[in-house]
Amino acid sequence: MTLLQVNNLTTCFDTPNGVVTAVDGVSFSLSAGETLGIVGESGSGKSVMSLSLMQLNPTPPAFYPSGEILFQGRDLLRASEAQLQQIRGNEIAMIFQDPMTSLNPVFTIGAQITEAIRTHQQVGKKEAQERAIQVLRDVGIASPEKRFHEYPHQYSGGMRQRAMIAMALACNPKILIADEPTTALDVTIQAQILELMKSIQEKYGTAIIMITHDLGVVAQIADRVMVMYGGRVVEEGETDDVFYRPSMPYTWSLLRALPRLDAAGKQSLLPIKGLPPSLISLPEGCRFSPRCPFAFAECRRVNPELVEKRPSHLAACLLSVEEIAVATQQLEEEMGVEPA
Repeated sequence: MTLLQVNNLTTCFDTPNGVVTAVDGVSFSLSAGETLGIVGESGSGKSVMSLSLMQLNPTPPAFYPSGEILFQGRDLLRASEAQLQQIRGNEIAMIFQDPMTSLNPVFTIGAQITEAIRTHQQVGKKEAQERAIQVLRDVGIASPEKRFHEYPHQYSGGMRQRAMIAMALACNPKILIADEPTTALDVTIQAQILELMKSIQEKYGTAIIMITHDLGVVAQIADRVMVMYGGRVVEEGETDDVFYRPSMPYTWSLLRALPRLDAAGKQSLLPIKGLPPSLISLPEGCRFSPRCPFAFAECRRVNPELVEKRPSHLAACLLSVEEIAVATQQLEEEMGVEPA
């Protein structure tokens, strides 16, 4: 069952230097119980797109010249603020990047979770407190009855992230948006948080949108992956298919810039040259063409559409799957790199 259908979503910001199109014609769907990973470099539009889903971008300067965000058939772009308040935190919840700035330092963790529950659910104070203690227990916080009364500064970084997850899950939302949920956490805690999110999904059937620049996180948790660059979706498909058979040079470049534990012998990394494009003055043609190792003259004139390269695998590239495979093999041989 499709919970969320996004059609041609465009998010712009009116700035003193001109209009910035941070999200440009993005379309995707999300089914119940599915995990969608959204990846890309900083500035690719991932976070703005996620905030657009919940209408949390400040308006002005943000505005939405086109698109639909259909949540169970309701278009959130055309919903009233009162309707959005009923959906945010209740049916669609979000885990933000930095829990220390997202949690209120002057209120206890328990009070903040209890407030979230009572805002959206018709329950008394005692029942809300019991529910808050239970979700703290569900996310693996020891002695939740005691921790309920503690403040954010008394929690470690990993515990604060767990508390944010508990707050997001307090009302059993249908969709959980996680924006860089493992940023600034050490690898052990990262693994615990990802395992926690998997177990929560199995228990509650929650659909997850995982936004990250860490491809390892996506490989571990996502069913499908969507790659963004310059505000556009440039590749989308099942995770294994995209990772092992990338059909867009940007995705291939991201993968080849990462070290691999399964690589035999010495491994040379291939960095992506240059910087992401300015969203105020985008290059002509394909937005990745100034940095693409396989770009040709047509790439600098034509901005490719997102088309199906293989069944359920979309990519925005003028090269065919076969041409990309040949080009990547030749480059890897020239650089003396083990094939991916």
